[in-house]
Amino acid sequence: MDTRILGSSGLEVSAIGLGCMTMTGGYGVRPDRDAMIGLIRAAVERGVTLFDTAEAYGPHANEELVGEALAPLRERVVIATKFAADIDPVERKPRGRMLLPDEVARAADGSLRRLGVETIDLYYQHRVNPAVPIEEYAGVVKELIAAGKVKHFGMSEAAASTIRRAHAVQPVTAIQSEYSLWWRRPEQEVLDACEELGIGFVPFSPLGRGFLTGTVDASTKFEEGNDLRAQIPRFAADALPQNMALVEEVKAVAAAKDVTPGQVALAWLLARKSWIVPIPGTTKLHRMEENSAAADVVLTAGELSQLTDASDRIEIQGGRYPDHLEAATNL
Repeated sequence: MDTRILGSSGLEVSAIGLGCMTMTGGYGVRPDRDAMIGLIRAAVERGVTLFDTAEAYGPHANEELVGEALAPLRERVVIATKFAADIDPVERKPRGRMLLPDEVARAADGSLRRLGVETIDLYYQHRVNPAVPIEEYAGVVKELIAAGKVKHFGMSEAAASTIRRAHAVQPVTAIQSEYSLWWRRPEQEVLDACEELGIGFVPFSPLGRGFLTGTVDASTKFEEGNDLRAQIPRFAADALPQNMALVEEVKAVAAAKDVTPGQVALAWLLARKSWIVPIPGTTKLHRMEENSAAADVVLTAGELSQLTDASDRIEIQGGRYPDHLEAATNL
C-alpha cells in the first residue's frame, strides 16, 4: 500500500489505517478475540501500518487486544491511542469526569502497559475538556514526549481555535475527527487550520458507520443497547429513507468503476488532501481487505465532482450523534 506523511511531522503511515474500536464491541455482538488478533495481523501483511485504539474502548480491553496482536510486528507499525476520561482501573468503568492534566501521565503509563510498548507513537487527547485550558494538556504531552513515552501529539474532535492554541505549546501531528461524504463539518475550519499548521488529518467513521458501504437500507434494524447506531438520529427509521439518496449516488459511481461503494467513499477522502489518512473500522477480514484496496482506487475529476455535488445537494436527516455525545465534542 502507498504511504502518506501526516502533515509536516514526518510520521509515515499507510494511506489507509485500521480503526480497532469495534473489535471489542460497539456495533452488536462482541467479536471473537482470536479472530480479531488474526484480522489485525492480516492487515499488517496487506500493508496497513496505522492502528487506532483508545483507553476508553472496552475500556482498556481494546488496547490489550491491539497490543497482543501487534507485539510480534511492533517495528512495522504505528500505534495510536487516546486519553480523556477518568477510568477506574479495577472496575474498568468511567468515573464520570475527564482526566486533569496532572493525571495524564498516569493514563499514559497504563496505555503503555496494556499495549506492551515502550513508546506510544501517536497520543491523542480524545476529547477536549472545556473546564481546563488546552495549553495545560499540550504541556503535559510535551513532557511525555521529552521523557520518551510518546512520539507524537494528536487531538480528536477539536475546533480550529483549540488546535491552534495547543499547537503553539506542542506541535500537533494529527487531528482525528469524523469526516466522510455524509459528515463534512471539518471542511468549515479544521482542514484549513491543519493545512496552515502542517497537521495531518485522520478521519474516523469514513464510511459513515457502515452507511456508505451500501449494506444499510431503510429497513435495517439496530440492536438497542449493543449497537451505537440505535442511538444515532441519522440511522432512525424516519431518517434513513431520505438519507439513502446519497448512498445511491455512491453506488452509481462504484458500479461504473466496478468497485464497491465503500471503496468509492474512501477514495473520495483520499483525494481531498494528500495528508488525509482514513481509519475505517471492521471486524471482518474481507471488509478489511476491501477497505485497504481502496487505496488503489483513483477517481476521475468528473467522479469526484459528482460525489461532492451529491453530498452538497442531498440534505442528510438527523444528527451524527445523539445530543449528549455531540455536546462532548469541541466542534
